[in-house]
Amino acid sequence: MRPRTGPFWDFLAGRAKPPPAAALLGWELIAIDADAGTISVAFEAGERFTNPVGAIQGGFLAAMLDDTLGPALVATLAPDQFAPTLDLHVQFLRPARPGRLVGHGRVVRRGGGVAFLAGELLAPDGEAVAVATATARIQTVRS
Repeated sequence: MRPRTGPFWDFLAGRAKPPPAAALLGWELIAIDADAGTISVAFEAGERFTNPVGAIQGGFLAAMLDDTLGPALVATLAPDQFAPTLDLHVQFLRPARPGRLVGHGRVVRRGGGVAFLAGELLAPDGEAVAVATATARIQTVRS
């Protein structure tokens, strides 16, 4: 297996601070298979993420899904590449309550400079609260 380098791997190895958005969401790696393009992560959905009826506001759920799908792809990239999300389509299936939410993401297809991603966000009972698909553009960092 090739050595893993770059900002994502530096963060996972503790050589770099987490991105601020990941820290806000309570991002935690559960499992990763970079060769397969899959990842499982957890988030801590705090009370401060709730709407007036006590459910996690949809924008936070979308951010969690984006921070699940993106890393599934980023883990497969060369150290000098990154992949901004071009399109994120989220479907909210049921209310999510504060607590630990688990995201599973995967690279569905990658070709040329575009990748298609999919995933879901699960409540503590294992049932999906939201699902998403995304398109990302693979780019090379220019010095």
